[in-house]
Amino acid sequence: MTLLEIEPRGRAVWLWLNRPEQRNALNAELQQALGEALARFERDPAVRALVIGGRGAAFCAGGDLARMREAARMTKVRARAEAARFARLLYRLHGYPKPVVARVHGAAFAGGFGLAAACDFVVAAEAAEFCLPEVRLGLVPAMIGPYLVRALGAQAARRYMLTGERLSAAEAQRLGFLHACVPAAELDQRIEALIAQLLAAGPRALAAAKRLLARIERAPITPRLATETAAVLAEVRAGAEAREGIGAFLEKRKPSWT
Repeated sequence: MTLLEIEPRGRAVWLWLNRPEQRNALNAELQQALGEALARFERDPAVRALVIGGRGAAFCAGGDLARMREAARMTKVRARAEAARFARLLYRLHGYPKPVVARVHGAAFAGGFGLAAACDFVVAAEAAEFCLPEVRLGLVPAMIGPYLVRALGAQAARRYMLTGERLSAAEAQRLGFLHACVPAAELDQRIEALIAQLLAAGPRALAAAKRLLARIERAPITPRLATETAAVLAEVRAGAEAREGIGAFLEKRKPSWT
């Protein structure tokens, strides 16, 4: 069985976690397959956006507990290497130069919650649920913590990381974690509409905007930051993509990347 199904849809590629009987738990092989797909499509200029979804009833149940039991008996060096694999995957996903959408149709627990948090957009079905049960298992949501704090906000992250209680899709949207919460039958349609909006933007501009967001998200507003942001615009404005975009606007035509 293919652990990660790859489905091209126009200029986007949909990546389907495919361990439905294990609720798409992220074992080492699935993490590797997802990392390889990210590397492959980063290099492909024809692919403008990615969508991550899950087969079966769940989006992703997080880490593979059977593997975690094995990891508990590993040496400290090997156990850290095991954990670092997922940390690198999340970091790669968060800094990915192309937009990434999490399609959450069911449960997104533990590492699955963190996987969604590391994406640029989270679109969920109304029946989706989120949960961080680690502390109830004697564990800690460590690698996913930074992404949860940024996506949920510090106070909400504190609540759900420490209590392990479930978070409904409606409440996740109220907290600002979800970008859209729709009936299950409308989930793909809503994501396709979002992808269409993203395809209207210049690909280099999107990558630059993501880098800028990462830089300014928690940065204090200082004269140095003002200078840095001015430099970003000056550099982008001088590029071929900006010249094409401005020219297309003034000439009342679509830019070449659409």
